[in-house]
Amino acid sequence: MPVELLKNPACLGAPDWKRELAAAITSSEELLHLLQLDPQLPTAAPANFRLRVPRAYAAKMRPGDARDPLLLQVLPRTAEFAGTGLLDPVADLEAMPTPGLLHKYHGRVLLITTGACAVHCRYCFRRNFPYSEASISTSHLQAALDYIGAHSEIREVILSGGDPLVLDDDKLAALENQLSEIEHVKWLRIHTRLPVVLPARITPALLDWMQSSRLKITLVMHANHANEIGEHETIALAALRRAGVTLLNQSVLLHQVNDNTETLIELSQRLHDSGVLPYYLHLLDKTRGAMHFDVPSATAVQIIDQMRARLPGYLVPRLVREQPGENSKTAIFSI
Repeated sequence: MPVELLKNPACLGAPDWKRELAAAITSSEELLHLLQLDPQLPTAAPANFRLRVPRAYAAKMRPGDARDPLLLQVLPRTAEFAGTGLLDPVADLEAMPTPGLLHKYHGRVLLITTGACAVHCRYCFRRNFPYSEASISTSHLQAALDYIGAHSEIREVILSGGDPLVLDDDKLAALENQLSEIEHVKWLRIHTRLPVVLPARITPALLDWMQSSRLKITLVMHANHANEIGEHETIALAALRRAGVTLLNQSVLLHQVNDNTETLIELSQRLHDSGVLPYYLHLLDKTRGAMHFDVPSATAVQIIDQMRARLPGYLVPRLVREQPGENSKTAIFSI
């Protein structure tokens, strides 16, 4: 990795995760230069979904390798303009009783806490989501809390986005406090990519409010490849475990990134070594701009069958697809 990658002036002398976030790479030209790749590689990003990748994540990519599996997840490609796929592939907007709150499944709701992310994954199923109108803002939060309070069957609240961990600790702690005041809410689940793209985000302040919460906290991180989990990530995950947080992982099956048995076996083993249980392997949501990542269902089933033959059952993630209107994720067992 070129040494200048770790010498961005915005980062010097500033280990603060916010400074790392602010210093993220935002142009294909810079990323290709840092990775010693041909600057003429065809790249193009829609105006509403530009490249964004933290330097800590880019530092794990292999210089000179245009097919690096981490690079392929974040580098915009001209295939994103193909025009196929859906703007709202999982029908989020149809399941929103109040802005920013999704109620699809019995006993749990999801809050769209922010539209911001530390990294712009090119396969993101919410890349076309209308965050300005459909996320939890100050004006919408009370309506969401009132809805949760009025539905005594809700036991779990899920924080999603965007990525909820790009929010300040005081804002997250305040939200947790408001949710914990609702007696029938017992569990808090956080879906985040930050432990593997910006592990510096796992701060003492974050761990303090998690450890002191009345709610049982589960963190579902999102790693797609074993190369995303190195020393810094393992340290961050260990700190979360010590704070009493249950750690799960969900992956998306992605063409040319992880669509083979050996890669996913290595990921499951790396997760287990880091104290994280493989949870879901998602088939790609049919998102406009991301269809070049799609993997046939038959291939996915074959991969899972091969994993099941070589791993303990608890290390084989459930192969699922989200089907709009269903009362849970749809497990895929055969074609």
